[in-house]
Amino acid sequence: MDKDKYIQFLEKPELISAENSSEITALIQEYPYFQSARALRLKVLRNQESYKYNNELKITAAYTTDRTVLFDFITSEAFKETPKKEEKLSLKDKILPKKKTTEVETIEEDLAIGKPLSFTQNETFSFNQWLQLSSKKTIVRDIAPPQKEEKKQEEETTPIKSEHEAIIDRFIETAPKISRPNKTSTTDVKIADNQQSNQLATETLAKVYLEQKKYDSAIQAYKILSLKYPEKSGFFADQIKRIQILQNNK
Repeated sequence: MDKDKYIQFLEKPELISAENSSEITALIQEYPYFQSARALRLKVLRNQESYKYNNELKITAAYTTDRTVLFDFITSEAFKETPKKEEKLSLKDKILPKKKTTEVETIEEDLAIGKPLSFTQNETFSFNQWLQLSSKKTIVRDIAPPQKEEKKQEEETTPIKSEHEAIIDRFIETAPKISRPNKTSTTDVKIADNQQSNQLATETLAKVYLEQKKYDSAIQAYKILSLKYPEKSGFFADQIKRIQILQNNK
């Protein structure tokens, strides 16, 4: 790909077509840390509504030094603009009958699972949730040392407490318990976390949780949306029912 053509794509990403995919992919293979090329590849996959888009978004974010620039790009109008498709039936589609889909496959299609996630400029939280590349897991060690060795090691590593520390320990042991509050007194209940969750819940966030197979979180997001937008409560209720079917069949 020549330089002028590449600059044109950067200035007007809506001009990128599927024909340019191989050229951009070749650039990335030669220069893996070419951030703008990876961003342009995202545009190609978005135009194709490819199932590879969502995972490629994570990879692109991992190679991007400033993710706010990437977020601004994927939420721009030029990025969302897609060329019109011409529907062409292949010979295979004309001759062979359509494959019967299972209930789970139908539900996944209704929920748009696997379709490119579309964020708005106000959905930075949803974007960051999607970019959680991995979750921390507790390391379980199978080999355990003998008990005698453990005890010996514990004795060797236990520090000798100073007189000052001993006084503090005695105070903690003998300190009076906290008295019960008066029935007439009032208590402040913090609801900031709940309010924050209500404000951040969007349909995109619910779809993010679905793609991550966090079904309980997706259901909770749709419940919050149902309260925020009562006029769409029927639609959200149907989405919850579909997710529950997926849960039962996983």
